[in-house]
Amino acid sequence: MRFAAFETSSEWCSVALSIDGDIAAVERRAGHRHSELALPMLEQLLAGAGLKPADLQAVAFGAGPGSFTGLRIACGLAQGLALARDLPVIGISSLEAIAQESGGSRVVACIDARMREVYYSALEKHVDHWHEVIAAQCIPPENAPEPPGGDWIGVGNGFAVYGSLGMKKVLPEVHPTALAVAHLAAPRLAAGEGVDAAQATPIYVRDKVAFTKAELANR
Repeated sequence: MRFAAFETSSEWCSVALSIDGDIAAVERRAGHRHSELALPMLEQLLAGAGLKPADLQAVAFGAGPGSFTGLRIACGLAQGLALARDLPVIGISSLEAIAQESGGSRVVACIDARMREVYYSALEKHVDHWHEVIAAQCIPPENAPEPPGGDWIGVGNGFAVYGSLGMKKVLPEVHPTALAVAHLAAPRLAAGEGVDAAQATPIYVRDKVAFTKAELANR
């Protein structure tokens, strides 16, 4: 199967192209330029493979949680490519993608959610998929539940902002990538889990975007 993958939930803009299991990917630290950079990056990958957008058979995207704007960009890009060609779309959790990127098998994913909260989950790898030991949630870092057992690796920029949170080993530089999204999406697309583009939605976990003035005054 030939499909594209986008991951724009963080400061990184990441795009991948999967062709029958072979995955090529590029990424750039984007700031707020994700929407400007993503499609040219895909065009670069397609040109390198001698393909055109019309040759794609599906589209995957990092569905979140993460930057609200970034999630909407990735979802919108996936929908835009898929709608015109009636392609299936699949959203992949950014927490799963960051766990996949870590190379570990028992991972605590912790992403800075701003507003003194983190997106947090503990995931354990079972063969080619991730199982949530602690479900994805948005919580103050001091309330983060400790995963059961040992040998957990903490990954994500939440650890850079709020410290180790009791974890023995942390990798705060690890971030979700389109390469990881593509690896996770491939078996799910092969199993027919893709949906119509109109049904693709981000995973926000938290609906609140910012503090009100009253909340800021009380903090």
